[in-house]
Amino acid sequence: MRRVLYLEPVGGIAGDMFLAAGVDLGVSPEAIARALSGLKVPGWKLAVSRAVRHAISGTHLDVVLDEREAHPHRAYSDIRELIEAAPTLSPRAKERALAVFRAIGEAEAKVHGVSIDAIHFHEVGAVDSIVDICGAAVVLDLLGDPEVYAAPPPLGSGTIRVAHGNMPIPVPATLELLRDVPVRFEGVGELTTPTGAALLKVLARIGQPPPDFIVERIGYGVGTKDFKDRPNVLRASIGRAEARAEGLWVLEANLDDSTPQLLGYLLEHLLGKGALDAWVVPATMKKARPGHVLSVLVEGGAKESVMDTLTRESTTLGVRAYAVERLALERDWVEVETPWGRVRVKRGLRNGEVLNAHPEFEDCRKVAEASGVPLKQVMAAALAALGSGR
Repeated sequence: MRRVLYLEPVGGIAGDMFLAAGVDLGVSPEAIARALSGLKVPGWKLAVSRAVRHAISGTHLDVVLDEREAHPHRAYSDIRELIEAAPTLSPRAKERALAVFRAIGEAEAKVHGVSIDAIHFHEVGAVDSIVDICGAAVVLDLLGDPEVYAAPPPLGSGTIRVAHGNMPIPVPATLELLRDVPVRFEGVGELTTPTGAALLKVLARIGQPPPDFIVERIGYGVGTKDFKDRPNVLRASIGRAEARAEGLWVLEANLDDSTPQLLGYLLEHLLGKGALDAWVVPATMKKARPGHVLSVLVEGGAKESVMDTLTRESTTLGVRAYAVERLALERDWVEVETPWGRVRVKRGLRNGEVLNAHPEFEDCRKVAEASGVPLKQVMAAALAALGSGR
């Protein structure tokens, strides 16, 4: 049964708000703490309470430390070792947490013009932030590993003082993390933190409407701030996706008068409208004209909306549709060590057996460019490392 989690950052999102929303959905704080107990970080505990913002009641959560770290600066490699060595975290939770920290590190590296290995996390490297991020990965485990969707987050405005001094809101790392996804430039103050932005970017499909699902539980994670124009809450709805009797459909349109720019735009736009896949192949049309066939794979529930998009956004005068069946392999990511750095490998599995694996191109490209070695050599080393279990 497909599980769906839909996040609405009504008043922004931060790591503690994500955890609080999970608890409000029914996740046990004690279960979260047990899963995080293997992290070798200074003493901490979760303090859970009820709170109200703008007449909305929900759960507020604080990570309370025995004593504040004097210099909570950690490199990405330090955090990776902490997470990988935690025996109480599931492999999936480790993978998610590492991906979130890697996204933050890459954003910080881009902003400061250095490599990820030169980045030392300040606020995000502190114990409470490590607990927040690893805890978010644990929450998804405890919720049954749902598909996660999110509404575009509001970013806020103004300035804020951080370890590097006064910064504009959203801080540069937050904006870098949320490149290429829908956001809302509205509100006063910091509504979306770097941790919140990274959780959304890595764990959720931002701006993509969730499939039709039956809402079973609703939770509100309450933040620490009290904004005048909106409640500082993160709403989370979880439930089961409705079974679709319509199955899968392929929609096709013949195009003999579309520019390459329009075709490229259409592919991206259709994927953003709920298409599972979209592709273009060359064809010879009437009167021997060169043209293209644009094809889209959709679930039955999205068929009509995607057909509407095709007729509105393309130059076609009609769309064909036919039902299809599909076998989809399970997919996951693993991180492997090459002689020049770590890269992710995407695996395709069936009944737990790995049938396909391919190194992540962007990871390999960054490692190749940084090390001055051929890209194909990095990709080959990544596959070799996967085979050896490194």
